[in-house]
Formats: sequence, C-alpha cells, structure tokens
Amino acid sequence: MGSNRTLLALASRIKKLRLDRGISQEELAHRSGLSRTGMGLLETGKRWPRLDTLMKVADGLNITVAEWLKGLHKDAKRR
Repeated sequence: MGSNRTLLALASRIKKLRLDRGISQEELAHRSGLSRTGMGLLETGKRWPRLDTLMKVADGLNITVAEWLKGLHKDAKRR
C-alpha cells in the first residue's frame, strides 16, 4: 500500500467524519485548535498530520485516534 493512498484515505476519513457530524471545516479547525487552512490541507491530503495533530483532530471530532484510524488500511487499498 502506497503512502499516498494512505494519506488520501486519512484525508477522506477526516472529511467524512466531519460531514457526518454536520460541522464545517472552519468549526472543526476551531475545535481542534488548528487554522482553517491547516485543516483544509489535511482534508485534501496535501499534508501529513503529526501525532499531536491527529490527537487534536480526534478531540475535535469527539472520537479517539483509534476510532479514526480503524480500518484505514482497507480504505487505502481500495484507492
């Protein structure tokens, strides 16, 4: 599995979880303590998140990092 596929699967997961909760990208950025631009880069797969960023976004989504990453390898293989 390529790292680009993994990054795109991670980005797609962020967006899906955000939309499932009915919040804007700007609101998730605020809840996560990130800039809206930074959140946009994560959601489009243009930036790899650091571990602390993964934790901040998970907190902003009110989930654990484990819940967020569960099954990610399967999503990356489908791309």
